[in-house]
Amino acid sequence: MKKYNIIAAMALGAGALAGCADTDIDVYQVEKPQSVADYEYLDNYAELKSYIDRSAHPNFLLGTGVGVADYNQKGLVYMLTNNNFDIMTAGNAMKYASVVSDDGSMNFSTVSEFVDNAEKAGIQIYGHTFCWHEQQNVKYLNRLIKDRELEIDPDASNEVEDAMQTYAGMTKFPYFVMGYEPAIIDGILTVSEYPGGWYQFFVADGLQFVEGREYKVTAKIRGSKPGSLNVQLGNWGALQEGKLEFTDEWSEASVKMAPMGVSNGFSVFQPGTYDGKLEIEWVKISHEEAPAIEVENEVTNKTYTDGPFPFYAMGCEPPVIDGCIHYVPDGGWHQFFILPGGENKLTEGNYVLYLDITSSKDASSGIQLTIQNGWGGDAQSVSTGVPVNAGQNTVRLKFNDLVGGDYDVILKPQTCDATLDVRSVRVCKVESMNTIPLTPEEKAEILEAEMERWIKGMMAATRGYVKAWDVVNEAISGGGGSRYDLQHAANDPNASTKFYWQDYLGDDFVRIPVKYARQYFEENGGNPDDLKLFINDYNLESDWDDNKKLKSLIEWINQWESDGMTKIDGIGSQLHISYYMNPETQKSKSEHVVKMLELMAATGKLVRITEFDMGLVDENGNDIPTAEVTLEQHKLMSDYYKFIIRKYFEIVPVAQQFGITFWCQTDAPENSGWRANQPVGIWDSGYNRKPAYAGIAEGLADKE
Repeated sequence: MKKYNIIAAMALGAGALAGCADTDIDVYQVEKPQSVADYEYLDNYAELKSYIDRSAHPNFLLGTGVGVADYNQKGLVYMLTNNNFDIMTAGNAMKYASVVSDDGSMNFSTVSEFVDNAEKAGIQIYGHTFCWHEQQNVKYLNRLIKDRELEIDPDASNEVEDAMQTYAGMTKFPYFVMGYEPAIIDGILTVSEYPGGWYQFFVADGLQFVEGREYKVTAKIRGSKPGSLNVQLGNWGALQEGKLEFTDEWSEASVKMAPMGVSNGFSVFQPGTYDGKLEIEWVKISHEEAPAIEVENEVTNKTYTDGPFPFYAMGCEPPVIDGCIHYVPDGGWHQFFILPGGENKLTEGNYVLYLDITSSKDASSGIQLTIQNGWGGDAQSVSTGVPVNAGQNTVRLKFNDLVGGDYDVILKPQTCDATLDVRSVRVCKVESMNTIPLTPEEKAEILEAEMERWIKGMMAATRGYVKAWDVVNEAISGGGGSRYDLQHAANDPNASTKFYWQDYLGDDFVRIPVKYARQYFEENGGNPDDLKLFINDYNLESDWDDNKKLKSLIEWINQWESDGMTKIDGIGSQLHISYYMNPETQKSKSEHVVKMLELMAATGKLVRITEFDMGLVDENGNDIPTAEVTLEQHKLMSDYYKFIIRKYFEIVPVAQQFGITFWCQTDAPENSGWRANQPVGIWDSGYNRKPAYAGIAEGLADKE
């Protein structure tokens, strides 16, 4: 009878790291389960990268995708990655949206830590990605190219108050003390007497600015004698200054400042050596704008059809009667949708909401309305009271500075005892007419500068250590003419959540990042000959169009390089595939993977499989979830991995063999955002080797 060591079973996860599980410890013995025996052969394999014949494939790099936070913890993922692979690709941390904040500031601290850890471990990093339409900070990029306000007519302008600081109700100076502390006397900021030397003090803090805008500082002030003081506005990194003159009578004295270079800060008054008494009642920050003409453009107009409550219920389901949501109080606390977010897609900006509502009595103090984009921690939720009188009302409610998204509108009668009938809800965006759109040339210039800023920052953070990049990701669409077109927002129903650089930069959107990647790689210590730039895309192995997407990409690369300056070093195929239990389908899929490798090799460029993973599809075309995959099916997938790797070595010339990266170390859990509940891993969710591990190892060994 076969015996099985219990501790050895527990060691299978560690075996993935060290090569073999420890089977020498004999604590006690039981009959070995068949399910364990079936997989025991996997313990005999070494680390994956050890199977590569480096003399036959000297430039080949075996890669994996990693979560940077997991790797930086230096735990299991760190050890598994370092032991089995030559190079790794960050899942998200090196993408634009992970680094660039809503105000445009860039934080490369996670990237720098990742690079430091990789360098110490002796493993390379593949950069992913410089230019893509997904995972961009759409809010910031759209703000860069928003309509420009018209020039202000100095003879026809309005003063807009940005901040007002009064000292009424204060008993003590509220700010950081810089050597001298004024008093607060009867709500007046007071310098009772000259302190005997040069002095300064805060008059306002926590101010918000629009960069590039000119501001005016006004103070209601008097001195014991006429004089002047220096005003500073901004923050310690960028201060604007101006001279404010005052008299010995209470008056409103002002000074206009140069355009601001920061988005937040404070104001400091510097009387210097003025030797009289000073009193300040308030300080105001303002700017001037041309008289704005605002219009309300309707976005949503929701009415109702008689019947049951039409939306998701939150404990309250008032019916629709005579075209109105009819709410009858029952003494409890209630809220209910009057407009779901899927029907109310809003972009960033200011809005007004018109609510047509009839009430059985005055109820202004009892009803709230909330507008919110989602329910998670990042959701924006804004609430306001609804002033409702007895009878029919059209209530106008303002919502400023919405960040954009799908906004639910929720009416909250709470404990109000009035009967309510909601007839309609109308949402309008408030837009200023004193603006003019930027020209296409202006937008292109701004976005090229932003692309340069982004690449410059990333290259500085990676300091020449990252020598290969997806310079552009997923550029090609899946249709159109004899050559597939570039992807564009116009063809994407979800374009509002993405940013298509090519819509503004044309096909130069590839040439531009290539240019800056080469420039700033060298400026940050990289050897120009070491830098390899790839165009990465998916469905290049497509059998339904006979690899037409890849053929189109190759034509586009020829066009981009026709300027004589742009050089694309390689093509990356994501190769997110499945093994099909239908033999005819699987035969077609296999043949077109081979065609893909042949087409890529024929370009003479480096060939890289960038995000290789594999699911499983039954004979009816349905994905098979991980828990239902049989050992026989696992071995079919293993053989397919081996087939593809060997075809790579067979078809791609040695000089063009950049490598293969496996995207999923482990199977995807049910809640995964990528191929959820599919058997895409080399290891299972417990980091035990799967038959895929054997297929990959044997494929890399490149021999029977």
